[in-house]
Amino acid sequence: MKTLMLDSDARGVVRLTLNRPQVHNAFNETMIAELHETFDALGQQAGVRAIVLTGAGASFSAGADVTWMRRAADMDEAANRADALRMADMFACMNACPRPVIGLVNGAAFGGGVGLVACCDIVIAHPQAVFGLTEVRLGLIPAVIAPFVIARTGAGAARRYMLTGERFDAATARRIGLVHEVMDAPDAAPVLDALLQGAPGAVAEAKALIHDVSRHAPGDDLRHLTARRIAARRVSDEGRAGVDAFLARRKPDWGM
Repeated sequence: MKTLMLDSDARGVVRLTLNRPQVHNAFNETMIAELHETFDALGQQAGVRAIVLTGAGASFSAGADVTWMRRAADMDEAANRADALRMADMFACMNACPRPVIGLVNGAAFGGGVGLVACCDIVIAHPQAVFGLTEVRLGLIPAVIAPFVIARTGAGAARRYMLTGERFDAATARRIGLVHEVMDAPDAAPVLDALLQGAPGAVAEAKALIHDVSRHAPGDDLRHLTARRIAARRVSDEGRAGVDAFLARRKPDWGM
C-alpha cells in the first residue's frame, strides 16, 4: 500500500495525506522516500498552486516507526548516518518546496511529526491535537528536525520541550509559534482562498525570500539581496500584470 494519498482539484490545490493509519502515520524508509519524491515533483509541477498536508485516521504522525527504529538499532554508525541524511534531505526538500504548504494537524504529532509541522508554511490544528519532542525519553535526540523546529519556535521553546520530552497541547503549540490557528474542524479553505489571490510566481519568490532573509544579518548583503529581488519582480510579467490590474481597478489574471 502506498504510504501517501494524493488528490488535486481544478484550482491546483493538492491534498497530500499520510496514509499509514494503522501505525499512526509513523515514518519508515518508504514513507520518507515517497515524501521526498512527492514534494520534489509537486514543487516543479506546472499548475500546482498549494499543497495541503494531513494524516489519515486519528493521528497526524507519530514520528519514527518502531520497526524502522529496531532495524536502525542493528545498523552500524555509518549506515545510521546515511539513513539520517535521507530523512534530513526529505525535510529540506519539503521546507524549500516553492509551493505553499498548509498543514492540517488532525491528531497527535510526535518527534518527526513535529518536524513535518515545522516545515509547513501555515499550520491549522484541531484543539485535541497533541505534540511532543519525545526523543530524549528514548535516549535519542531530535537532531534531524532541530533546524526546522528551532527556526519555527525559537531556541527558548526548544530548550524546554526538546529537553523535557513533555507533551503539549494545540494552544501551547500556537503560543510557541509551531501552529498558526486552532480550529474545531481544521479547514484550509480560508487560507487557500487568500493564497490563490496571489500571483503563483510571486508567492514562490516570497517564500524563498523569507528563507533567505532569515539567514542573513542586516547589512549591505541583505540590502542588495532584497533590492535585486524586488527589481526583478517589478519587471516580471506577473509584476507588470498585477500593477496594471490594480491601476485599472480590475482583478488580475495570473494565467492559471
